[in-house]
Amino acid sequence: MGGTKLACVVIIFVMVVGALLGEAEITCKQVTQTLKPCISYLKGGSMNSACCPAIKSLNAAAKTTSDHKAACNCLKSAAKSIVGLHYDLAEGLPAKCHVSIAYKIALSTDCNK
Repeated sequence: MGGTKLACVVIIFVMVVGALLGEAEITCKQVTQTLKPCISYLKGGSMNSACCPAIKSLNAAAKTTSDHKAACNCLKSAAKSIVGLHYDLAEGLPAKCHVSIAYKIALSTDCNK
């Protein structure tokens, strides 16, 4: 069950992060700090007014494939400690925040692709 929660969180943010070529400039600290406003919502709480701007900000900050991979791997590590995530909320978060993503949100998402 914990692995499924981890995968769900990773998938959300992998979808939000754009994939272009280049070197990683985004840091794990930047990713986790930026997305903190969304955690309560993903656990079934109310939507924090800072969540969608955070999603959009991270999407804009992650400009390269390396950024994409770094954010994904960071979230894999961070998500291990998050309990109580609602998968339906996670899957719908990009659309709720009006963020266009190029990938299907799925548990099978691979950070290295």
